[in-house]
Amino acid sequence: MTKTYYGYTRVSTAGQGHGASLDEQKAAIEAFARRRDLKIIGWYSELQTAAKTGRRQFSAMLVALKHGRASGVIIHKIDRSARNLADWARIGELVDEGVEVRFAHDDLDITTRGGRLTADIQAVIAADFIRNNREEVKKGMYGWLKRGYYPFGAPQGYLDQGSGRLKTIDPVLGPRIVRAFDLYATGQYSLETLRHRLAEEGWRRADGTPQSVNVLATLLRNPFYAGVILIKRNGQRFDGGHDPLVPMARFERVQAVLDGRVFARPLAHGFRFRRLIRCAGCPRTLTGELQKGRVYYRCHGCKGVSFAETWIEDRLNAALSAIAYTDGEMRDFRDLAETLRADDGAAEARRRAGLDRDLALVADRLERLTDAMIDGAIDGDSFSERKSRLLADRRRLEQARIEDADRLGWRRALERFERWNTAQRGYAAANAAEKREILVSMGSNFVAEGKDLLFASDLLPLGELLDRGVHEGGPSRGMVRTAGTSNEKGGLPPHAVCLNDFASRRIRPSVSRRALVKALIGDADPIVRDADRLAPGTDTPEALKLAA
Repeated sequence: MTKTYYGYTRVSTAGQGHGASLDEQKAAIEAFARRRDLKIIGWYSELQTAAKTGRRQFSAMLVALKHGRASGVIIHKIDRSARNLADWARIGELVDEGVEVRFAHDDLDITTRGGRLTADIQAVIAADFIRNNREEVKKGMYGWLKRGYYPFGAPQGYLDQGSGRLKTIDPVLGPRIVRAFDLYATGQYSLETLRHRLAEEGWRRADGTPQSVNVLATLLRNPFYAGVILIKRNGQRFDGGHDPLVPMARFERVQAVLDGRVFARPLAHGFRFRRLIRCAGCPRTLTGELQKGRVYYRCHGCKGVSFAETWIEDRLNAALSAIAYTDGEMRDFRDLAETLRADDGAAEARRRAGLDRDLALVADRLERLTDAMIDGAIDGDSFSERKSRLLADRRRLEQARIEDADRLGWRRALERFERWNTAQRGYAAANAAEKREILVSMGSNFVAEGKDLLFASDLLPLGELLDRGVHEGGPSRGMVRTAGTSNEKGGLPPHAVCLNDFASRRIRPSVSRRALVKALIGDADPIVRDADRLAPGTDTPEALKLAA
């Protein structure tokens, strides 16, 4: 009676080359069976690595053989059957039970002591080959990780750029993840309320439902978004070379909220101006209250300091309209900024060329120092000491190069004007929650002084741009009172405007090119205060002549 056998073929990947494909393995097994008059009654084939246990087709074949549905199995080579010792032990158990296991390429008789020993040695070599490959892969991955590269698939919010390239920020998902961090960092959302808030803003799953709590928790726990690569298996961390989506301070704040060190405090009432209005007469901020369907803001330390939300909103809209710029005015401002940029271009180019020259000199010295170490010209201690000094010099020069690009006051000023104009135009069409966020982004500062409410912004000196002086007494028709550039009134913000004077939208001060340039390079300190200083040349008489 002719014995029956199964045929088993396997490759790890579809791209495996000549001599290892499923078809070629099958042809070799069929030729082996014909030469020995063996009958193949079925085939088990799979596309899966044998380095790990759990192959479905392999396991199903072993079950069928244990039930005696065939006399044995024919496999192309030993490493096609198993590359881990656990699966090889299962094959050995079949042999011990009388199942015939044959190999077409090696033609080993593993029922004999010598054949079994040879097969065992080859199986151990195959398993060791996998272990060695795994170690080499780990070495390569850790090499990439130490250089700041993430050798795995990009997480949500980033895009893969191919092997050996840094992940780049996804222009669609990136801002949404930043938004999730920003909202959760406030401590006013749970993960459940956060997912619904994000869904309202358009971030949903493919089926239109909000993101799951688990997905959000995983995102908010991932330090990759703060520029740190975490290997979860062993807890190792590496400095990433990719651009972070959120600053580390915000990431740590989110971790504190997730860990319960900062408790979420959902808002009972989302008052628009909550904690934005401070009282000039005491250190308190005005508290929002709902009375008979209307919102009022009151100071509980000073009598008579109270404003209706509708009153604030009407006058704020009028003030923003008065301070708004037309497209033509913004074009003029950009032209003036470009003129200043051209004037500073030569000096900036000289500074940058000097820094580049110094960086190249440091790189050359590092290379020559390494050569000297290899040639034995210096000892190890001297090499380490000199290398540390050179690396410190390189970091200092690189930092100076970065700071040099940000030091120009006109550049910061232009960015602030652009941000102000975008925020001001979006305020009128925004909903209640968005309006509050726009005010916060403006760096808005409200101060209540008795019945007067003053408004200022960290972005622009509003009083300066209205081209008004400080007026004593009541305002004349069409005039707007301002706080000037000093804090003479105990804590009042500089360059503030009084919203009480905007009862009518007829106020429309003329903002000239001169006022814009004066705000840019003159006395408007809030514009350039975080730049610490103006670029050389922007405060010269020649530059100020541009205002004329």
